[in-house]
Parts: sequence; C-alpha cells; structure tokens
Amino acid sequence: MTAPQSRQGAPAAPRLGLAGLLSVASVRWAIAALCLFLVGLAAQLLDAPPATWWVCYLACYLAGGWAPALEGVRALRSWKLDVDLLMVVAAVGAAGIGQIFDGALLIVIFATSGALEDAATKRTEDSVRDLLDLAPSSAARIDADGREEPVHPRDLRIGDQVVVRPGERVSADGIVVGGSSDVDESSVTGEPLPVDKLVDDDVFAGTLNGAGVLRIRVTRNPSETVIARIVALVGEASATKAGTQLFIEKVEQRYSIGVVAATLALFAIPLILGADLESTLLRAMTFMIVASPCAIVLATMPALLSAIANAGRHGVLVKSAVAMEHLAETTVVAIDKTGTLTTGTPRLTGVVPREDLDAEQVLGIAAGAEQFSEHPLGRAVVAEARRRGIDIPAATAFHARPGCGVRAHCAGRVVDVVSPRALGGDPLPEVVDVQDTGSTAAVVVVDAVPVGVLGFADTVREGAADAVRAITAVTSAPPVLLTGDSRRAAERLAAEVGIVDVRADLLPEDKVAQVRRLQSGGHRVLFVGDGVNDTPAMAAAQTSMAMGRGGADLTLDTADVVTVRDELATIPAVVALARRARRVVIANLIIAAFFITVLVAWDLFGHLPLPLGVAGHEGSTIIVALNGLRLLGNRAWRGDQPG
Repeated sequence: MTAPQSRQGAPAAPRLGLAGLLSVASVRWAIAALCLFLVGLAAQLLDAPPATWWVCYLACYLAGGWAPALEGVRALRSWKLDVDLLMVVAAVGAAGIGQIFDGALLIVIFATSGALEDAATKRTEDSVRDLLDLAPSSAARIDADGREEPVHPRDLRIGDQVVVRPGERVSADGIVVGGSSDVDESSVTGEPLPVDKLVDDDVFAGTLNGAGVLRIRVTRNPSETVIARIVALVGEASATKAGTQLFIEKVEQRYSIGVVAATLALFAIPLILGADLESTLLRAMTFMIVASPCAIVLATMPALLSAIANAGRHGVLVKSAVAMEHLAETTVVAIDKTGTLTTGTPRLTGVVPREDLDAEQVLGIAAGAEQFSEHPLGRAVVAEARRRGIDIPAATAFHARPGCGVRAHCAGRVVDVVSPRALGGDPLPEVVDVQDTGSTAAVVVVDAVPVGVLGFADTVREGAADAVRAITAVTSAPPVLLTGDSRRAAERLAAEVGIVDVRADLLPEDKVAQVRRLQSGGHRVLFVGDGVNDTPAMAAAQTSMAMGRGGADLTLDTADVVTVRDELATIPAVVALARRARRVVIANLIIAAFFITVLVAWDLFGHLPLPLGVAGHEGSTIIVALNGLRLLGNRAWRGDQPG
C-alpha cells in the first residue's frame, strides 16, 4: 500500500516523432513535393526564367504524383476509377495547357492528405503493439515441487500458479490463492485508486502490484486475458472505421467516371463527325479543367483545415479532416469518469468520528499514521489535515500492511488506518453510510478500537458541471457516463455534475457494447476518455477524444481528437466549431457546383474560351478557399456559445 502507483499503469510508449514520421514513405514524398512546389513558387514570383520554375513544378508532379498515379492504375486493373487518378490526369492536363501552377498545387494537396493518413495509421498500429508491453516478459510459475521457474506469460495455462512480487506486473488473469497486496487496476477498470487484494479476489494481467506478494492461480489462457481482448477490440474497431472517408470522397467513383467519360466523348464524337483535331483537343482539355473537382476539393479541405488550426490554437488537436467532419455529426457524448470528468486524484470528503473523539481529532490521528505513506489515500489524509491546520503527531514504527492499510505508533498508541475488509465481521454502520454515498471508506483504529471512518472520492475537474450543460446544449442530448468504477461512486459523481444516464461497473468490452448500443439507436457517438481501458470504446465510436495530460499513449494515438490542457469546456466548443465548418463546407460545395455547372454547360453548348474557363475555374477555387479561411478567426471559436 506504500508503493508509488502509476495511475494508468502503462509504460511510456515511444511516440512517433520526426524520425518516426520520416520513416513513412508517403510523408517523405509529400515533404519533397511541398518543398519543390515552394521553390517553384518563389522562382515564379521572383521573375526567374520560366524554365526554372517549370522544372521545379514538374519535379513536384513526380514527387507527389507518382504514388496516386500508381494507386489509380492498380484501381483501373480492378475496373475502378478513383479521384486520385483523376487529379493526376487533371494536373497533367493543366500543365498541358500552361496552367502548371494549378496542377502542382493540386498534387501537393493530395500528397499531403495521403501522407497524414498513412502517418496516423502507423501511430495507431505501433501503439497497439506497445499495449502488449503491459504484460511482463516473464512469469514466476510454481512447479510440481513447489519451486519457482521463470516462463513466458504466453506459456501459462489455466490452473498454473504464479508468484507476483512487489512492484511487478501481474502476469495472468487469475484468482489470489495466497498473500495480500494492493493492485493498481486503472489500466483495465479505470478505477483511480489501488484495490486491496486478498485471498479469492480476482486479478488481471497487466495490472501493477503494490507492496505485497501475491500467489495467483491462472483462470484464463493468455489469449483470453482482458488486456489481450483490449488489443483485439481496438484492432477490430479500427479496421471497421478505416473505411470512413470525407463526404466528397464517397461520390468520387461516380464523379470520376462521369468526367472521364464526358471528356472522351467530347473528344471522340466531334472527331468522328469531322472536326479538326486541334480545336477538339483544346475543347476537351478545357472541359476537363473546368469539370475537374479542384474547387470541390478546396471547398472542403481549407475549411476543415482552418477549423483544425483554430482548434489547435485553443488547445485541441484534431488529427484529420475526417475527424472534424465526424465531430460535426455528433448527437451524443459518452464520457468516462476517472481521469476525464475527474482528475484521478483522491480527496478526503468526510470524517465520521466514533467513541468520544471529534472529526478533527480523528483526522489528526489518521494523518499521524499516514504521514510516511506513499499511497494516494494516505497522501489525501495528510493533505487535508494540513489544509485544516491540524497538528500532525509524530509517528514511529511505521509499517505498511499490504492489501490492508498502515500501522504506526502515535503518542504511545497503536494506530491503524485500514480497509473495512481488514476488520472482518459485519461492516460498521458508519462504513455502510460512507459507502452508500459512493465514497471509498477507510477505518481509523486506535489500540484495536475503531474511532472513526474516513470517506474518499475522486476530485471533480473544474467546470465539469458547466461542461455537461454545454454538451447537452450543443448536441441536444445529455451526455452518458460510461465507467468501470462502482455504481455508487459513479452515481455520486453524476449527481454532482448533472449527468442522469449512468452505466457503471463496465470492463473495456462492456464499454464497446454500450457505445454500439447507442449507435444502433441512431446516435453518432463522441467518446471521451483517458485510459487504456477506454481505447476499445474510442475505436468503436464515431469519434473519440482523449485527455492529453494524463492520457495513456495508446489512448492518445487511438483518439481522433486530443484536448491538450484537459479542459472539459473544449468538448462542446470543438463540436460547435465542427458544425460551423460543416456549414461552410456545404456553402462552398454549392458555390463550387454552381461554377462547375455553368462552365461545363458553357463549354458543352457554346464556345468557352480557354482563358475564360481557367479564370472561372480559378475564381471559384479562390472564393471557396477564402470562405473556408474565415474559420481561422477567433469568432469561429466560441466555447461559451455552442451550436
């Protein structure tokens, strides 16, 4: 009970920094394309010889366009035509009629988008592999002669017995058959406080043992442990979400086929009817330029990227345009308790005296016994005593009692601060009263006589109640609390912050089931959490947000959105921003579609001069791009005015 505990219980996983990003081939090519484009643009603006910037732009084409072109060719082999290939063809067509800048810009946009998607995918895959590190690399199995033998955890079988020493990770799901300790289970259940473990209690692989020694009988094979199921759930849910795309990409197949078919027809039919080659080719190329979805791409991406940049300035990292689009569709927020609505740090909520002592006397005695403890509850007792200005008596013979509590001598008396379970027999009435409020109870015992009961609860984040009200306003539905904590503790917290729908005592797979249940009811779910145990639900939800300061590495990588400063007010604010971005995108799409329709009709049924077609095409892209850039302004982020 005295060992320092890591709240998440997860080793720090290596982050995908600059070196990791550069290990992704598409990122390197995208950077090369961007650099070549910028060099070409600088040369063009500085009136360098045209050959100079043409070479730079053509090199940009090669760096950023070869991969989409190759993918497009592969798609053609499967009788599919995607917008990437159309973009490459349109870019080449633009260069063919002298508009090489426009084609290079289009290449850079698509290369960057693909690179970001590849990098995000690599991070998630690496983090899922890192999750396996929660299980130790070796287990101490007891053989038939009672001796310990080191084995790999994957070699353990149901019925085997293993020994887990202080500070080690539990090597298998099982049941305690000997010893006692406190175990940090936050990586699995999300429970913020170490849990006392005695004989016949369940333990989970990957959780962190405290100060005692445990003897455990294995009850699940390695492939069936809770941690293994988390890995499988994250992988399955991520694979399911991998097919999601931006709205505009969902119609790319039909649009691409239509444009290519119309271009070929516009070129072939006049030739068959006797038109001359040069004018026919010029008209077909003009059609491809004005019909190409450049304006539509810019109608979507600048708006969403501007919203992403705006959110970033306010401490919210939105990882992709897809995530921003999905945020706008949120109809209900499912939120974790520990580390999300709360800080994960316990606080003393009440002191119930017994015998002839008052509350301050009981607290002073308890603080004297706990002053050398490193347990979170012990630190909370000492902190509250100091806050109240209570004199803390000197203590000697301090001794931690793993799985039970602590013992010390204060003023010639033996003082124990212990779990109610350590007393045995029927629980004290005061303990029942404290636990009925959803608090964790500890009993203060002096010379074997219980003199008081302490109540503990997790610390609610500042502004949690206001954030819950704002979430309800922006989504038109109250948030749902999904937690692995006990129902009483969850309901206590929910009543404090104003949440009505509480679903407690959930393991990771139970959270996934609840998210899917909400989604089957027609909801678009935004899940907000911070722990490894939250990652399967994050992967299963339409969108997910992680708390950046205390979040586990896998959680941060799985989430679509990260709030850097752990401010709950950013949840409704970023959803409202996403909805504003969606309205801008819709307006831009209408503008782009109008220009394309007018220019295409003019080219088909009249005579559209190429310079005028290019001017109209570029004009529409400028209009929609500038409209999207409005989302960069502070007025677009109004955290106090959701909707």
